[in-house]
Amino acid sequence: MSQSFGQWILPIDGSVLPERELVGGKAWSIARMRELGLNVPPAIVITTAACAEYIESGLLPDGLVDELANGIKWLEQQSNRTFGGGRSPLLVSVRSGAAISMPGMMDTVLNLGINDATEQALAEESGSAEFAHDTHRRFLDLYASIVLKATLNDLDPAKSAAQWREEIASAAGQAVPLSSQSQLHDAILAVFDSCNSRRARRYRKHHNLPDKLGTAVTIQAMVFGNLDDQSGSGVLFSRNPLTGDRAPYGEYLHRAQGEDVVSGKFTPLPLSALQTSAAYIYDELLRAANTLERESADVQDIEFTVQRGELYLLQSRAAKRAPAASVRFAVDLVAEGLVDEKTALLRVSPEQIRSLLQPRLASGVTDTAELLAHGEPACQGIGIGVVVTNADEAERRAANNEAVVLARSTTSPEDVHGMIASRAVITDHGGSTSHAAVVSRALGVPCVVGCGEGSAAGLDGRMITIDGTSGNIYAGKLAVVTPNELDQRELVLLTEWAQAISDITVFGPDDPLVPAASLDLNKIDGGEDPTQLANLIGEAKSVMGRVLDTDAGVEAALNAGVECIISQHILPTLLSAVHCKYRNVDEK
Repeated sequence: MSQSFGQWILPIDGSVLPERELVGGKAWSIARMRELGLNVPPAIVITTAACAEYIESGLLPDGLVDELANGIKWLEQQSNRTFGGGRSPLLVSVRSGAAISMPGMMDTVLNLGINDATEQALAEESGSAEFAHDTHRRFLDLYASIVLKATLNDLDPAKSAAQWREEIASAAGQAVPLSSQSQLHDAILAVFDSCNSRRARRYRKHHNLPDKLGTAVTIQAMVFGNLDDQSGSGVLFSRNPLTGDRAPYGEYLHRAQGEDVVSGKFTPLPLSALQTSAAYIYDELLRAANTLERESADVQDIEFTVQRGELYLLQSRAAKRAPAASVRFAVDLVAEGLVDEKTALLRVSPEQIRSLLQPRLASGVTDTAELLAHGEPACQGIGIGVVVTNADEAERRAANNEAVVLARSTTSPEDVHGMIASRAVITDHGGSTSHAAVVSRALGVPCVVGCGEGSAAGLDGRMITIDGTSGNIYAGKLAVVTPNELDQRELVLLTEWAQAISDITVFGPDDPLVPAASLDLNKIDGGEDPTQLANLIGEAKSVMGRVLDTDAGVEAALNAGVECIISQHILPTLLSAVHCKYRNVDEK
């Protein structure tokens, strides 16, 4: 960086790219966008090293408070605004940001720095008392839930700020501080603490991520999508994250902040709404997306805000993608010369291919099926199970081998453990960039969102079938068929690439080249347990068995010196081997 405030806090000025592990993915993306000359609000970052120090000691590191004061002064200079007061108040967002993207898992507080005095100043500066009051409400609502852990109903927009604070104090047992510095201090602690929340731990466990990741804290000057009719917020994917089509995809809300789009509380408009209302902003956004995609050599998920007709980019990251899109992206990016075949393979997980090869609805089965609800497809696949409306219940029943579908009005980070356990997820509200949609794609769980008010409650206890491709929800358990990977051109291409770099050979069970002396682990006691394979395999070089349909089973077989695996599905087994090979190389 061009300058530093000390040991723990850095300005994000785009002059030099910091290490992602030090500043987290969010701050790194801001630095990259500023480096490219894109319009990004100024920001500073508290590093992951400070988080590690806090987690170990339970206290903010020595010197951090003084560095924070200097960082805020820098933000004031960059924005020409004043934090905590003045005629042009500076409000900030306080966002988490791990080195590895964990969408929706950790906490964010927006509009921090507002109180009665700064609300009045914002009203005078903007010419809109309604905007200033709305911004104050938004801050108090997030601060109450994220920092004070209060459970309360939505704050009534018609009430005064004093009445809101009274409601919060009654629910939380403590008041929201009026001091902007106190608000900021407490929000930083809340973000640090969120990296060890139950939802974050469950997400890391599901994705085999280390628990010591920690988080950086990005503090960024606010821009306001809720300001006027020329303002709004949205999310853009540089390509379709559901199908993989080479076309921009996203959602937009007029007079809204980003939290409105991603929370799922509102059903946003398609991105074409921005194109209709402000074509020049839409075109600028697409140019930025193309730049970021080519610079990153990957499909991008971009959060943006429009304030009085000016576009601001807030974050860009590699897009979470449905399994079908993951395959399409891999093949297309190689064809376009953006990545090589090895990189493409490492971006497609074995689990995504297994998901693609899961059963699909049989032809004609929906002709006579009872259609219960319809929503927006958010992650493809078929999910069949009994509807439950509570995440804890979903996890408990799934642990007893019951197929369940989680249905919620909207999902939040507190529902992630139930989403992991479920065969599918459906919501009453939200669009394809909502929390439910983004997390489901990351998990590879079929998902349909925006099914309409009361849909979740109305389906509670019913056996249903969800089609995550059409967005339809049917009564009962419908008949399904199993796809053939050899019938799909893109899967065949990935298989050829994987065969070229894999250290093992994989045959289908009916292949005439299957070695006659292959060891069948299904017929051996303990053959289903990856931890026992080293002893069970012995000197065998060719093996088969259900345990090899898992990443752990393939890795154990490789470690035992196996040279050939016979598997029902060739590509996911090959991908497991390729991922294992290069993970082991990276760890050496």
